[in-house]
Amino acid sequence: MSADIVIRGGVVVDGSGRPGTEADIAITGDRISGIGKGLSGRTELDAGGQVVAPGFIDIHTHYDAQVFWDPELSPSCYHGVTSVIAGNCGFSIAPTRSEHRGLIARTLENVEDMNVDSLAEGIPWDFETFPEYLDSISRRGTSLNFGAYIGHTALRLFTIGDEAYERAATDEEVAGMVKVVAEAVDAGAAGLATSFAMTHRGADGLPVPSRFSTREEFEALIGVLGRKRRGVVSVAPGQPVGIDDLYTLQPRVGVPFTYGALLTFPNGHHVQSAARNRDAWAEGIQVWPQVTPRPLTFQMMMSDPFTLNVNPEFAALMSQDRDTRLKAYDDQDWRNRTAEAFEHQRAMKPRWDTFRIAETASRPELIGRRLTDVASELGVRPLDVLLDTAVADDLTTRISCVIANDDPEGVALLLQQDGCTLGLSDAGAHVGQLCDAPQATDFLGNWVRDRELMPMEKAIRKLSAVQADLFNLVDRGYLREGAYADVVVFDPDTVAPGPLRRVRDFPANAERLTADAPTGITHVLVNGTPIRRDGEVDRSGVDTHPGDILRPSAR
Repeated sequence: MSADIVIRGGVVVDGSGRPGTEADIAITGDRISGIGKGLSGRTELDAGGQVVAPGFIDIHTHYDAQVFWDPELSPSCYHGVTSVIAGNCGFSIAPTRSEHRGLIARTLENVEDMNVDSLAEGIPWDFETFPEYLDSISRRGTSLNFGAYIGHTALRLFTIGDEAYERAATDEEVAGMVKVVAEAVDAGAAGLATSFAMTHRGADGLPVPSRFSTREEFEALIGVLGRKRRGVVSVAPGQPVGIDDLYTLQPRVGVPFTYGALLTFPNGHHVQSAARNRDAWAEGIQVWPQVTPRPLTFQMMMSDPFTLNVNPEFAALMSQDRDTRLKAYDDQDWRNRTAEAFEHQRAMKPRWDTFRIAETASRPELIGRRLTDVASELGVRPLDVLLDTAVADDLTTRISCVIANDDPEGVALLLQQDGCTLGLSDAGAHVGQLCDAPQATDFLGNWVRDRELMPMEKAIRKLSAVQADLFNLVDRGYLREGAYADVVVFDPDTVAPGPLRRVRDFPANAERLTADAPTGITHVLVNGTPIRRDGEVDRSGVDTHPGDILRPSAR
């Protein structure tokens, strides 16, 4: 019997970690119906000279809202990604009561650089509970497979109300949250995600609601996953739950933990963190730090300089108007207090030598130059150069800076760790500030091919099967008979992420960075439906919305 589709003549790298072999893949319906030589099908896709791999799984996205107005989930869909997990860092948009929709939007505006007008125009808000949220997405359809955590911040607002931004929960409120988490996990939540990170500030510059949680509250919530033996606990560590605490808690709960992210910093702490994780895995502790092949680079306007908001002086301006910010920037006393705070700052301390002026109307001669070089010439601090330019530009100055992960040797070390997993693409968030959705094509092109970091079969396993197994997504992440036909065909000699560009294609004419022109991605199939064919978007497939809702199975 002839299959619907045959992918002909490629080197099949099946996700198991074994070396690839030349074979055809037959697809019938949404499943792989055969792997071998000489298979037949009504439609043929040529894979000669190319790698045929399981579709890539991106476990750290923020497509929670974008899925409603962009079911293609771009630009991930262009880079061989066939499945995504949203709701990371605890910033899901469900559960949400109607009276908190604006507050959720303002939270996402500050913490994930999402446009409030886009959210208001693009989210249908025909849901309140987490099961209703998944049902809403399912009714509308998505071109990629979509899963989501229930987020701790949304959960606290849903249960406690506005005071979630102010205080710890009562015992009764914790019990209520436990019930909501159980309902979400039963409906198919990918797990529970939270943030205790000091960098995460929400509405009016306040710490996000999950940061007001006690450790006891957190343990009660993740206990639900342990009892149901389903899902993943995802944490942005801080106080009161730090990285060391994850290694203590994971064996008690029993489901895998992941945290974001393990990045390289000049202080070299990543080496010790990687060693700590290897030792834990030797003891059977399943904590998966997320690593990325890309430097953490931000482009940001001085009207809302995300990475500087860790400084309490900048944080205080998050709830203020434009005029107040301008006056502060121009005030010498404020500058001195800010500089002093930076000196004592422990996390996200600016690396001024990585700061460059990207856009300025008042001082175009500075575009592309390092702040440290300009400051040295003028005999002032880099902070003064930045603020003088911002004031002259009426806050329209755009800067670029590197936060972390720009040490190639350190990145190579982390990428090769078996107990670490690829993550932190942040696709769907910080859309005006960065675009790391091309993580997979960057990894395959710049690191696997050009740097020869690891064999292709190991790289493919990291992009697919490791992620599917982490979430227990049965019949995903592998190319084998009976598995879902999530497939990517790419040219290993040319695969690359392509350029970034700035566009205005979001609701309310909001702008974003995108990466919609990778090289080397030839075919992509989601559940047996081609969404990319011969290097071009296959609109006939995309518009059928072939993606499924991802629901982890019990362990």
